[in-house]
Amino acid sequence: METNTQNVGEHARIGTSEGSHSRGKRRAMDDGNLRYFLPKAGSSPSKPELGQEMASEGEALIEALKNGQPFYTLTAWKAVPEVNGKSSPVIVKQALART
Repeated sequence: METNTQNVGEHARIGTSEGSHSRGKRRAMDDGNLRYFLPKAGSSPSKPELGQEMASEGEALIEALKNGQPFYTLTAWKAVPEVNGKSSPVIVKQALART
């Protein structure tokens, strides 16, 4: 009798989504600057409008699941010059702290 087995660990991921590869990079950024919002009533993914702000990613995930809607993350940036010795200044982005 032949049994057909498959090593699931080699070809499948459990509990991950397509975008989870970048999660580590995103976690490296200071999460204190990341904000979470539910969409405003009447907005759409093609024209998103921010509605109620959630206190955490977990809270945003739960509310989005309950309501069958997406949630949005927001980080505010400012452009600042970075001077490094002899070369011309380089424009870099710097996350703004939440107030």
